[in-house]
Amino acid sequence: MKPSKKLSLLEVISMAVGTMIGASIFSIFGLGAKIAGQNLPEAFMLSAFYALIVAYSYAILGSKIISNAGPIAFILKGIGDNIITGALSILMWLTYIVSIALFVKGFAGYFLPFFHITVTPVSMAIVEIFVISFFTSLNFFGSKAVGKAEFYIVLIKVSILLIFIFGGFLTINWLRVQPLLDTVHVSGMINASIIFFLSYMGFGLITNASENIKNPERNVPLAIYISIFIVMFIYVFISIVTIGNLPLPEIIKAQENALAVAARPFLGNFGFILISIGALFSISSALNASIFGGANIAYALAKSGELPKSFERKIWFQSTEGLYFTSGLALTAALFLDLGAIASITSTIFTVIYIFVLYSHLKLYKQFGGNRFIIAFNLIVLLIVFGALMNYQWQTNKTAFFISIFAFLGAGLLEYAYRRLTNRKIKHKGIAPS
Repeated sequence: MKPSKKLSLLEVISMAVGTMIGASIFSIFGLGAKIAGQNLPEAFMLSAFYALIVAYSYAILGSKIISNAGPIAFILKGIGDNIITGALSILMWLTYIVSIALFVKGFAGYFLPFFHITVTPVSMAIVEIFVISFFTSLNFFGSKAVGKAEFYIVLIKVSILLIFIFGGFLTINWLRVQPLLDTVHVSGMINASIIFFLSYMGFGLITNASENIKNPERNVPLAIYISIFIVMFIYVFISIVTIGNLPLPEIIKAQENALAVAARPFLGNFGFILISIGALFSISSALNASIFGGANIAYALAKSGELPKSFERKIWFQSTEGLYFTSGLALTAALFLDLGAIASITSTIFTVIYIFVLYSHLKLYKQFGGNRFIIAFNLIVLLIVFGALMNYQWQTNKTAFFISIFAFLGAGLLEYAYRRLTNRKIKHKGIAPS
């Protein structure tokens, strides 16, 4: 790939921000308000702290290990080629498939009511097929097209959200946003922060595109930190404006379109329409970036010997079949599966991947840099977060808890069987020259 075809720092930040400010801020905002109450802004800040803990290792390793396999390349370098590495790579790719399917469903759920089209299984399916086909076609033309499209989509989306923030800031009832520090509300804030941890996970997409980024040694760390702080600013102020303008019971009742409903008190019906459009742009940008990242993962892992050889074959315009496998499986899931319980394990899987990234960094800090005490502290915090997440699933949704366990065991068994049948190994690659 020619340097001119690679992604600039601004385009990479746009992709990460586009993924993070995706469907979650619109679809699960009501759930977060129900759990955290007035402490929702603090829950978003706590989630950002978790993200920065992981970002410390991602930024250091991502600037030295240049590979579209991203965290799997870090883990491979840290603990070597084994069943754990292979199982994590399979799980990571599957999380992209689930995320893409959820974005597709979320887009259809906003699109049809906005245009006053009756929501039926057939109308949902038509929109889902069209949307995923469009963004798959866009990704077909390569990373530069994705980066440019993502920049303009994110620019529109963030502009809409900033209008929401500045418009609502003038009418905030500040008593509604004062944090409550009693045991019940602090516990709710912690539980909500664990759920919204998922909302920051898009920064990892940067390392999944590192081979396509200009000057990755400099731009990968910068893009990771800048994107997290941009998203934290937007999340915190959106939550302040929403809680400050709409009573909590109404936010909880609104559920998936809480932000659109919250815009009505200070922007009227125009605000409702504007935020609905913002939701469509948000989901579009997250879908666009996730298809790109998912395809890159499929291809990068295939080159390393982790996925079937069919993922490696190049097609028109030097694209890869990983793109089509990823989109095809995601569309199948969106059309035929109930993703509610499956989607609930996504944050669990990512947290486990993050734990192994930090563990790998702890083993590699002498070679690649980093403070071992900071890494060890970060690892302990993340283990606590994982334990709290599993406990929350056990207390609130035992189905999700058992699905999480089954996903880990299933990936391990699949990896074991695949290695026995093919005798393939993951190649050590992607290390930047010193």
